[in-house]
Amino acid sequence: MSNQIKPVRLNFFLTPPHSCPYLQEQTAQTMFLSPEVNSDTLLYSALIEKGFRRSGEHVYRPNCESCNACISVRVPVKQFKPNKIQQRCLKKSSRFSWKIEPAHFNQQHYQLFDKYISIRHRDGDMYPTSTHQYKEFLLTDWLETNYLNFYDLKTQNLIATGVYDQLPDGLSAVYTYFDPDYSKFSLGRLTILKLIEIARQSNLSYVYLGYWIKNSQKMAYKGEYRPLECYINDSWRYLS
Repeated sequence: MSNQIKPVRLNFFLTPPHSCPYLQEQTAQTMFLSPEVNSDTLLYSALIEKGFRRSGEHVYRPNCESCNACISVRVPVKQFKPNKIQQRCLKKSSRFSWKIEPAHFNQQHYQLFDKYISIRHRDGDMYPTSTHQYKEFLLTDWLETNYLNFYDLKTQNLIATGVYDQLPDGLSAVYTYFDPDYSKFSLGRLTILKLIEIARQSNLSYVYLGYWIKNSQKMAYKGEYRPLECYINDSWRYLS
């Protein structure tokens, strides 16, 4: 998969069919990298090039027999230009400051995460939250993972956090949570735009956004970033 990695046999396992969390009346299956494999940054970088993602320590890829709606996508940052909606989002962000720090567990971040899930995603499988779930979902020991934190300049309160992984060729967005009281500022969009800016300044090629699902209200937003590369039929190609 990469000339930087010695050939190695990787073992995967497939989950039983289960209800799809994104598309109604669809059945899903997921392929996981065996936990016996010692993952590291180079291995994960090679796997993300093949459409994989991580959730906590687990590396996975959808492997549904009758559906291919989940498409791994990435933004080529050098070619990206914000559209009018994204430009307005950036202008509104002047009331915020931002800072990067290594990802770690603390109560401030967990409380913001809990508020976000409790208000925005009570119908999801992450509600109710727990500290164990937070750590298992977002943090890992074998990657450089960071927080992109946003603060209200007036109150100095933490209002949003984008969790992302540092990879050799780019940044991989893991999850964003924010204070729902600030919803009008489109903080999820702002986080992605800021990651694109950081990647460009760092001379990196991509921001990986995970899986785009065109017909899912929760996941369709990723299609607004153009140009956008999609991993289809074992190769990356531009979304038309």
